[in-house]
Amino acid sequence: MANVPADSVLSLTDQRLVAALQCDGRLTAERAAQVLGLGAATVRRRLHTLTADGTVRVVVSPVARPRNGGSAGALFLRIRVLRGKLDTIVAALAAREDIPFIDVTTAGDEIFAVARTEPGSRDPLVFRQLPSTQAVTSLDSATILHVFRLTSEWRHTVLTPAERAALSRTDPQAEPATERVRPSAGSPGPYGVDTDPVEQSLIDALTPDARLSAAALAARTGHPESTVRRRVTQLTAQGRLVTQVLVDPRRLGLPIEAKLLLHVAPDHLAAAGQALADHPAVHGAFATSGPSNLHAAAYFPDLTALYGFLSRDLSGLGITQVETAIVSRAAKRTPPLGGEPPARATATRRRPPARVGEGKG
Repeated sequence: MANVPADSVLSLTDQRLVAALQCDGRLTAERAAQVLGLGAATVRRRLHTLTADGTVRVVVSPVARPRNGGSAGALFLRIRVLRGKLDTIVAALAAREDIPFIDVTTAGDEIFAVARTEPGSRDPLVFRQLPSTQAVTSLDSATILHVFRLTSEWRHTVLTPAERAALSRTDPQAEPATERVRPSAGSPGPYGVDTDPVEQSLIDALTPDARLSAAALAARTGHPESTVRRRVTQLTAQGRLVTQVLVDPRRLGLPIEAKLLLHVAPDHLAAAGQALADHPAVHGAFATSGPSNLHAAAYFPDLTALYGFLSRDLSGLGITQVETAIVSRAAKRTPPLGGEPPARATATRRRPPARVGEGKG
């Protein structure tokens, strides 16, 4: 993963535009140009190029921060397999709708994955299917107990704090909601809040492309453009339309991704988790069950930066043990990273999870 040709790294201007979209996925070219000191025509051209070729995708985030940081129900899986069987197991896991993230490490026989599950349940994948698969040599699972940082909250550090504040949809000057929420019974939205049919239709239309214009949304949903503008503003102001920028971190000059399994004394766990969440390199931080009670994931420009993070930035946090795994391949991201084809739409009837080589070598 570290061997990235220099010419594949985006220019600083493009990286700043990516960072601007992280602040506000529906940012206009005019606003970006004003804050970043660029020409509006340049911004329009660069944004069109970045999104047209799939380098950058802006989507509605499929994962939102649970209330008070709690977990909505997910497991971290660490799976070791027989050499020569890695691709087979990865493919079987990737076919499952309840596995949104899969990473393969440089160890060559190791997979990290996230599985959606009901808290406290005997998940068949963990209790039966993976253990009975002869190609799987070991399996560790840990329940996510608390969320400190989600990938959708990570920001590329190429903007000044003033620029980021000016671009953020959470800026105090952001337009407030102007219409009262009218929830309909039994129609939960993506963040656990009931949505009415108009809101849900807008969210569905924006999910694969959060930068659709109000006119395009009106055409797709059949709602008046004035209603679309008002409702999108309302959803955003209420924090119910969270966008996420999908871009290969290697294009941002960050070819090293590390998974960190940390042992932290209980009285330091909250502070250590928050310190990691506040670190600019960290794009995921979670308190978990198990001996490694704090998991983190971070991007780095090189191994020297990773070493500096381990030797300096983790000191004084009450961490007693660190295990580091370097990602060689991001095998699955839901939604897919820019450049990957979106998954084919599934039928209305939900498919059962794919079995993972149960009882087979």
